[in-house]
Amino acid sequence: MKQYFNTGGVNTYVNPLLNDGALIHSVNMDSYPYGAKTKRPGYVTFLGTADGAQVNSLFAFNRNDGTTLHLYRASGSSLYHSVQGTGAWTLSGNGTISNGGHVGHAILDNTLIVGDGVGSTRHTTNGTAFTNTTLAPVAPEFEQYQNRIYAIGTSSDAFYSTTNDATNWNTSGTSDSSSLKIPGAGKLSKVFKAQDKVIFTKNTGLMYKWDGYSLIDMSTKLGPSSPYSVAQSEDYWFFANQLGDFGYGGGKPQLLSNAVQRQFYNHSGSAVAAATFKTMPGVVHKYDRMLALGTTTDDFTGREITNNILKYDFQKNEYLNYSFADNPTAFLSFIDGDAKQRLIFGDANGQCYEVSGTATTDNGDPIFSEMVFVFTYGAPEYPKKWNWWRGVFNPGCQAKVQIACSNTYTYQHLRWFDLGDVTDGIAEFRFPSGSTSRLVFVRIYEGSKDAPWTFYGQMMDATIEKK
Repeated sequence: MKQYFNTGGVNTYVNPLLNDGALIHSVNMDSYPYGAKTKRPGYVTFLGTADGAQVNSLFAFNRNDGTTLHLYRASGSSLYHSVQGTGAWTLSGNGTISNGGHVGHAILDNTLIVGDGVGSTRHTTNGTAFTNTTLAPVAPEFEQYQNRIYAIGTSSDAFYSTTNDATNWNTSGTSDSSSLKIPGAGKLSKVFKAQDKVIFTKNTGLMYKWDGYSLIDMSTKLGPSSPYSVAQSEDYWFFANQLGDFGYGGGKPQLLSNAVQRQFYNHSGSAVAAATFKTMPGVVHKYDRMLALGTTTDDFTGREITNNILKYDFQKNEYLNYSFADNPTAFLSFIDGDAKQRLIFGDANGQCYEVSGTATTDNGDPIFSEMVFVFTYGAPEYPKKWNWWRGVFNPGCQAKVQIACSNTYTYQHLRWFDLGDVTDGIAEFRFPSGSTSRLVFVRIYEGSKDAPWTFYGQMMDATIEKK
């Protein structure tokens, strides 16, 4: 008998012959506790729908009094705010934006500056009404660095404000606002701050560092394809492009997502849609990186994941997949007035939702969860007579188990056999008579509206038939 008590993340990159018991497909499971898997939490509605248009941007303004919080959403042709994240979405003063536009922002000395790259750049100090910022460039992306606001527009020019003043963009007298040209093909698409340097990226993948004096070409084309995929944890950044999900800590971008490469690109052309790479939103919440990929199909299992949210647990270095009932178009992780870290997202219908550990549905829709494993029993070259499958779950678990015997990895041709449910917590099933093959696939699935279920591990008993 073999034990499989340390379940990792999805991995369809490594030859499964080298990875007995590999998890090759997972939907709506979390890596908790370590080495086990638990069904993810659901979500509930967060505030109203405002104008009912797609939510393209979500961001927060924590004022420096330490207690006042404003949340913002950009949808349709308007920018809305919510006082303390509890008040209804309210149209902000001078909050008209380009229809369907994204809104970037930055904060300097209790002043929030915003722009959509089409209309005038604006600022606010009270959080509810915006004023056009005189001489500021038209820009969709901003960053605070060395007590200045940096702004990038629709070309290759990067601008920065006068020191200690987000509203002063004069270039004469005592004002020291200025600009610099970022060379290379493409236009500027994102600006962020890492390792005490400003990072400029272009939509061609080019990246540059700026320390206030010198501009350094990073000699890479692995920058983000979507500025909205960029998110950080402390001073480590995540972003995505056509080659995968990358991490950046100040040196060169590092590819993190090899294990799920087939979800980004594959030979069947069934991975992320090309147009999605320009706009995919991402976020970091606690120790999870989330990235909305749209509907994808990896070419190893051929299983479609609707509204696929790729989730990377960077404590455990594991990728899994969520499938929300509502496809996220913008994310925000923020700290509320009670110092609680919260995660919200918006959708195409103008509704925002909060992911909550107490929610067991997706706003009333059941959460379908499943995992698929493939086993060689450590001897892929020999047939095995499969005898017993045993699993450990939480008591009351409503999950069910299926198995499929096969001599190939052609997932689409598998014939599944129901073993039964695992309500008792400790499950033990004898394989059907004649269960002989080189490989066996195990599928565990559940789709209730009840409390989450936990899978702790499994055991397999087989007889190797050497010939």
